[in-house]
Amino acid sequence: MKVESGKFVKIDYVGTFDDGEEFDSSKQHGTPLGFVVGAGDMIKGFDDAVVGMSVGEEKSFHLTPENAYGEYKADMIKPVPKAQFPEGEGKLEAGIQIVLQTPDGYIIPATVKEIKDDIVMLDLNHPLAGKPLNFKIN
Repeated sequence: MKVESGKFVKIDYVGTFDDGEEFDSSKQHGTPLGFVVGAGDMIKGFDDAVVGMSVGEEKSFHLTPENAYGEYKADMIKPVPKAQFPEGEGKLEAGIQIVLQTPDGYIIPATVKEIKDDIVMLDLNHPLAGKPLNFKIN
């Protein structure tokens, strides 16, 4: 039985950068990754890679940024007044990841790029944007 669009699958995976550094794996999460193939829940290249696989098959593949988390976009760095951040909710410093919520409930992850006086520069790019990725899946 081959994997096709619309089927639910569970995958064990290891994701690495081109230098071999591991950025994620199903073992880190303690369980295989489950998703419906073609439902749009996964990055395009990962979704495409599982199509046609069989149970127990192992596969390695490389994804360019456009088939992963997209290219890094400098216009996704936005200034936000420091006064808009609640006090006492942890130290605001460059490099930390925060979660923003829109008025209609959408969650947007962001990284604090830098803090200049009364302005916080937020990077709204996905942390893996612009990076080629490698996966080994089973």
